[in-house]
Amino acid sequence: MESVKRLEIITNSLEIPQVIKILDKIGVSGYTIIKDVTGKGDRGSIIDDLEIQALTNAYVLSICTEEQEYQVVDAITPILKKFGGVCIVSDAKWIAH
Repeated sequence: MESVKRLEIITNSLEIPQVIKILDKIGVSGYTIIKDVTGKGDRGSIIDDLEIQALTNAYVLSICTEEQEYQVVDAITPILKKFGGVCIVSDAKWIAH
């Protein structure tokens, strides 16, 4: 088992390519994207019956090292402040790859 950081990022779907560029530049090895996520946050409810991608959110799940965590958080914060969303980092154990 290896200790890692679990990254969970939810933001506007149109910003996902920029999020992926950040992860790639920092060297985060992989990620999973779930499109059209719904929920409720400080900006209100997000529903999934919209045809316009600009009004939908996506979820990115990844793992990284502690050093990469700080780089990702620094790089992703301006996107979250401008377009909304959340980045959650938690401790995790990498069981199998």
